[in-house]
Amino acid sequence: MWPCGAEALVEAAASPADLVLASIVGTAGLAPTMAALEAGCNVALANKESLVSAGELMIAAARKSGATILPVDSEHNAIFQCLAGGRIEQVRRIILTASGGPFRTMEAEAMARVTPAQAVAHPNWSMGAKISVDSATMMNKGLELIEAHHLFPVGLDRIEILVHPQSVVHSLVEFIDCSTLAQLGSPDMRIPIGSALAWPDRMATPCAPLDLAGIARLDFEAPDEARFPATALCRAAIAEGGARPAQLNAANEVAVAAFLAGRISFPAIVDTVKRVLDTEAPPVPASLHDIFSVDAASRAAAQHFVDQLEHV
Repeated sequence: MWPCGAEALVEAAASPADLVLASIVGTAGLAPTMAALEAGCNVALANKESLVSAGELMIAAARKSGATILPVDSEHNAIFQCLAGGRIEQVRRIILTASGGPFRTMEAEAMARVTPAQAVAHPNWSMGAKISVDSATMMNKGLELIEAHHLFPVGLDRIEILVHPQSVVHSLVEFIDCSTLAQLGSPDMRIPIGSALAWPDRMATPCAPLDLAGIARLDFEAPDEARFPATALCRAAIAEGGARPAQLNAANEVAVAAFLAGRISFPAIVDTVKRVLDTEAPPVPASLHDIFSVDAASRAAAQHFVDQLEHV
């Protein structure tokens, strides 16, 4: 009998290949991505939840097999491209840019009335509902900070977030000589996908060339962690390490689903994640089995908090 479902995904991912593109959403992508890395396949990674939940295990697997992880997220792909101009030990700072989402200028009090339709209407990118909500809460940028911590080991204190509403500068790398390299491009995911697929070469894409004169201005501002506390929550989770990032990711998936279903308010998404992280930390995961156990327990805890909020 031919394997099917999750078993077939793992078998396919571990098959000999020049490159495996890992783009299954959420923790469902963990096992096949790990299988590809353990098999020594280069992985173009579009599933940030894999590194958020099991980053240490996946980086260790890639190091052992000699596989290369090629980031597909626009921000991490930008950093990867910028690092072609220098070595990781020469980096002073890595700066992840964030659009700020659709509520960048909204007062905190007004966010309690935000609807799912408003939250999924990203001003620059065309994305799925879950990642659009993550962008609106800035949780997506926090998850990307955790991902960058694993991909580019410069130290957590050297990874910063900068709000850039136009989404033209996708990230920056500052080197020890104070030179700063930035990767610019239209907000079109075909560009970083093409970069990963063609690496170490480049391929032509059908994307629109960047028209800086037409854009006319590029704005930058510091993130407001009082109105958008998700990034600070993510930084604290990866600083503590262990199972905390896996807890955070699982709780966020449950909370976002509850918001999209109209069960909780927009601010309650991050509040739910925080409540899960305020519980006792599980043991440090030593395997994917441990990660899945943490994931299941954290989802149950988040669901419990959602149920409480819904009945208040």
